[in-house]
Amino acid sequence: MAAPSILPISSSHTTPGESQPSTTGLSPYLHVKAFLTHLFRYIRLLLSKCRPWTELIDRTAFSKPDSLSEATSRVRKNFSYFRVNYLTLLALVLAVSLLYHPFTLILLLSLLAAWLFLYVFRPSDQPLVIMGRTFSDSETLVGLVALTVIVVFLTSAGSLLISTGMVGLAIVCAHGAFRVPEDLFLDDQEPSSSSGLFSFVGGVASSAAATAGPAMVSRV
Repeated sequence: MAAPSILPISSSHTTPGESQPSTTGLSPYLHVKAFLTHLFRYIRLLLSKCRPWTELIDRTAFSKPDSLSEATSRVRKNFSYFRVNYLTLLALVLAVSLLYHPFTLILLLSLLAAWLFLYVFRPSDQPLVIMGRTFSDSETLVGLVALTVIVVFLTSAGSLLISTGMVGLAIVCAHGAFRVPEDLFLDDQEPSSSSGLFSFVGGVASSAAATAGPAMVSRV
């Protein structure tokens, strides 16, 4: 008499030696996406605090300062009032300069991506392996610092950033010195503008720290 056939039984359980598919490789991209989401949200909030641009370019409010002290006072008052507008102008000057120098733009973006993906948002349980060699966190940090020094000081990126920053500051100082601030409501707006700006900057920094927190704390 033939023995009854045994039906195969499939089981979804895995043995201790088997490994489940890992999704930790996607975590750096998720961290970067969350960080960029927070950053763009705070940038939109910051831009909403801009003063009307018609006030910034009001031709009737420009006059030559009588002395250096008056020019300095105007720059201080105008910077307190048009703080967000000035920062936006600096960012635009930097963006235009980088667009005219695409190699430097690609170089800086590559450096930023290297910091984010190779160190800041890389899971601590995943060692960095390049060409078959495993690098520790300290070696990765030293390598990224050395790469940053090379990019900033030994290429045109550093000189471009410095020159662009100086041009932007010159534009801001020139506008602040020749813009008469008597028609601006400084008494009502100055405390809220200064605190609002630093709260936005602090919010972006705290969001970045919260996003990169698990990866950075595990390396300490």
